[in-house]
Amino acid sequence: LFYIGTDIIKIDRLAKLSKDKTFLNKIFTQKEIDYCNKYQDIVTHLSGKYAGKESVKKALLSSGIVRRVSLKDIEILNKSDKCPYVVLNLPNDINCKISISHDGGYSLAFSLIEL
Repeated sequence: LFYIGTDIIKIDRLAKLSKDKTFLNKIFTQKEIDYCNKYQDIVTHLSGKYAGKESVKKALLSSGIVRRVSLKDIEILNKSDKCPYVVLNLPNDINCKISISHDGGYSLAFSLIEL
């Protein structure tokens, strides 16, 4: 069985929120924050990870495997070639793939969960 999720966010919206350290620490793991801080356009990378987390959350909830999930339990990391991948801090063995894009002031993410 496959479940999909997608999300889009206006990068400017996250720019305002990203100034709040409490918000950042509530949503993102330290590894995610550290990765984004390596780039000049930090907010673009944060918004991509945020859209990614939301897309994975939607796929998880639609699958019925979980009834609730924290965005902090969904970690969007990057391979050495910068391709994103998902680490789920959940008890279930779930295979999740993700794609993230940025264009025209927006970040978009699409995720696929296979059970």
